Amino acid sequence: MCRHLGWLGRPRTLHDLVLASPHALLVQSYAPRRQRHGLMNADGWGVGFERPDGEPARWRSTRPLWQDGSFASVAPAISSPLVVAAVRSATAGMPIEESATAPFLHDGWLCSHNGRVDRSVLPRRPDAESVCDAALLCAHVVAEGVDHVADTVRAVGAADPDARLNLLLGRPGRLVAVTWGDTLSRITTDEGTLLSSEPLDDDPRWIDVPDRHVVEVSPDGTTVTPLENPA
Repeated sequence: MCRHLGWLGRPRTLHDLVLASPHALLVQSYAPRRQRHGLMNADGWGVGFERPDGEPARWRSTRPLWQDGSFASVAPAISSPLVVAAVRSATAGMPIEESATAPFLHDGWLCSHNGRVDRSVLPRRPDAESVCDAALLCAHVVAEGVDHVADTVRAVGAADPDARLNLLLGRPGRLVAVTWGDTLSRITTDEGTLLSSEPLDDDPRWIDVPDRHVVEVSPDGTTVTPLENPA
């Protein structure tokens, strides 16, 4: 339904992360290689990043990423140690508007959802940025506490067995991702760690994250934990 990525490490430009690679989000917006649902992601795009003062900033649009020349002109000039970006294929019936485009922002967390979920299983939160399923899910996950994301996702998945709950959340010094119904890959270099719905290039260091796992990235390293039901 969407493609997203998250970066944590030394500052990198938005051009480098979102536009420059052979299979960057720009390419994934019209020719994804591993997307299991939908053929392209033309219903908007967004990028969130940590400003020099530590606060989050966002740029979101309802246009396809390949049509946004203004972003392409400034992306080389913006660098950050934390980036969360997404291109959108909207769930059927959901609005096409900027407020429905990831990343969403709650309590300092930038959040993206790749998938779909029945909104009836989610609480109606006044702080959700949109009525779309992704916005409601992100608001719910942050409200429940990102440290408890595994419990929250299991509960939502039990309430809606057809849900696809691939999440990516970032704030300064931390990235958290969940695989539930779609792909995610990771690569770690001397500069930091990149999580992406699919590899941005053919570097052999990319590792596929198994389905139904939680990935935690911090300056101390990366952990991958199964989303198994507690015994």
